[in-house]
Amino acid sequence: MVRGFFSGVGLLLRGFGFWRLRPQIMLLGLIPAAIVFLLVLAGLVALGLNLPGLVTWLTPFADAWDDPWPDLVRAAVGAIIFGAAVVLAAVTFTAVTLAVGDPFYERIWRAVELELGGVVPEQGTGFWRSVRDSLVLIAAGAVTALGVGLTGFLPLVGAVLAPALGIILSGRLLALELSSRAFEARGIDRAGRRALLRGHRAQLLGFGVATQLCFMVPLGAIVTMPAAVAGSTLLARSALDGANGTSRPMSGSTASGVRAVE
Repeated sequence: MVRGFFSGVGLLLRGFGFWRLRPQIMLLGLIPAAIVFLLVLAGLVALGLNLPGLVTWLTPFADAWDDPWPDLVRAAVGAIIFGAAVVLAAVTFTAVTLAVGDPFYERIWRAVELELGGVVPEQGTGFWRSVRDSLVLIAAGAVTALGVGLTGFLPLVGAVLAPALGIILSGRLLALELSSRAFEARGIDRAGRRALLRGHRAQLLGFGVATQLCFMVPLGAIVTMPAAVAGSTLLARSALDGANGTSRPMSGSTASGVRAVE
């Protein structure tokens, strides 16, 4: 379990290795990520500016309490709401960026596939398929954000459990969606994808958590997105090769790039 988790983290590091191997293609992946990041950031800033009024509106019952309880309760509610919004923002960023930047990320996906060798599908997932998957991901992210928000209200443990749960659940969602391209290009639907990844749960979680943590670093989402697309392709190919009973070594250039980041 632990070994698989850190193997997933290593896949993201290997994805960063493609910055050295394919810098021009990776740079193209910054364009949609930067645009969507600014829009999501604007939404979070707007929420932060209006959060005190929103929290006061949600907690009228605290007006009659003695100090300092109203301020403490409202601070906790505000933190929970904003934390849930961050979870939803990370998922929304990924979903919208993948849809908007589909032509850019298809080039990254194909470059990684070619480096790994074997049969590379001729067709990508297509724009409208990306839009549909993005809407599904946003809906799943909204449910996750709601669950994280409610968890934050648990006595004693909520303040610690909610952020940890948010990173784990949102990271898993990100990993599932990012790795979908390699499966869907081969005609494997969502149910088949989950079946193939069932034996790679720890690896999937390690990759997703590492990606989510990088997204939380200021401007980290922009730089990480192309690497996450590359790393998720490695994750998908690992599951596919495992199901087929094959293990394809990376080409020499890829291997040297991996060593550079390890």
